[in-house]
Amino acid sequence: MSMMVFITRCCKSLLPNLLLGWLATAVLGLSVALAQTPVGMERPLLRLERADDALWLSTQLQFDLSPAVVDALHKGIPIFFVAEADVLRERWYWINQKVVTAKRQFRLAYQPLTNRWRLNISSGEVVEAALGLALNQNFDTWGEALNTVRRISRWKIADASELAPNGRYLIEFRFRLDLAQLPRPLQIGTLGQSDWSVALASEQVLEGEQGK
Repeated sequence: MSMMVFITRCCKSLLPNLLLGWLATAVLGLSVALAQTPVGMERPLLRLERADDALWLSTQLQFDLSPAVVDALHKGIPIFFVAEADVLRERWYWINQKVVTAKRQFRLAYQPLTNRWRLNISSGEVVEAALGLALNQNFDTWGEALNTVRRISRWKIADASELAPNGRYLIEFRFRLDLAQLPRPLQIGTLGQSDWSVALASEQVLEGEQGK
């Protein structure tokens, strides 16, 4: 009988500590999640258009560049942005199946000789040898060029042949400033710097024809 009393008292003393530990872990997890959410950036609203030939995505991104990024641009350092869209087929009996991933890259650079801004937009990796194959645009101000980056209009993210007519799909969209394409010394200097953090994400369900 004395052993049973001891065990009961021991469990009662441990219970508050377990609850406090669980609460501390939950609060810490919430703090980390909030810290990873960039300040001043809104979740993009996706507009999906399913046509006979393809699936198109449009969105208007809401973000600004910090003075540190703008200063680097004025010093002639190109800045790269990456937009990615995953098309996942939802399956009730298993995990979602990735159908296709679309990728678009933006290279924004200042040209001192002409005092203009040049924006290169391409699918896949943007490299110096392939800039001629990209969509090239020139602007008088960096604000005009940045507005073009913010506005994604009718971006083809999948062919119609890749989508089942009655399939239900989840579209996961991501956009970020790509630090990996900065000059190596600048990559090291920007580690952990919130001034260089541009990251947005959103997702939306695409219903099949029967679900419309």
